[in-house]
Amino acid sequence: MGKKWSFSFAVLIFLLLACGRENAEEAESDESENITNQQTDSFTRAREQMVEEQIIRNGVKDEKVLAAMRKVPRHQFVPRREIPYAYEDRPLDIGHGQTISQPYMVAVMTELLQPNEKMKALEVGTGSGYQAAILAEIIKEVKTIEIIKELGDSAKERLKKMKYENIEVKVADGYYGWEEHAPFDIIIVTAAVDHIPPPLIEQLGPGGRLVIPVGNPFTVQDLVLAKKDEEGRVSTQHLFPVRFVPLTGRH
Repeated sequence: MGKKWSFSFAVLIFLLLACGRENAEEAESDESENITNQQTDSFTRAREQMVEEQIIRNGVKDEKVLAAMRKVPRHQFVPRREIPYAYEDRPLDIGHGQTISQPYMVAVMTELLQPNEKMKALEVGTGSGYQAAILAEIIKEVKTIEIIKELGDSAKERLKKMKYENIEVKVADGYYGWEEHAPFDIIIVTAAVDHIPPPLIEQLGPGGRLVIPVGNPFTVQDLVLAKKDEEGRVSTQHLFPVRFVPLTGRH
């Protein structure tokens, strides 16, 4: 009788301990979830502040652009070490000598393109994929080219995980565009070159708009807006000084 009692008591103690461990694990899991939710809320507030103080205050008005800037989580497009600075209005290092553009510049360049849901865009200089994601929130289809394989592959995987099914990434020299998908309604170049690449002008469709930093890649450049009319004539407008990393490749 004593042996049976001892065995039953031991089983009871084991079950109580197991239950305690399970409850502790659940509590730890809940705590981790709460931390994650707090971080998410913090990032959401930071994006809202970014839009209000850095973008709207500086003159960007297009509601589609503002909505995209509020939605896309910029902190997911920068290296871990840069996450604390993700919503500051400045470019951030993403490796390989490249940067993610400051939020205001992303917003103003996007607004200049006058994007709508029916358009197809070409981006030259994918980087981490942030600009492509902003465009993909607004327009039908985004083709984006990155010459640095490591960045292109990383951006492709990142955008896939984020379920951007309307973005296609290609590792290639963006100077030559993406001829098989031309013409494009809008083209955006996120690196500096001393002239507008002729292949990009050719691949811009009638009524299309192209935004590009033009000038010496190692000094200050001009942000240029090029427009192609329905007859294929191209006009350019120099807007304001900017500073971008150089467009790499053969040109």
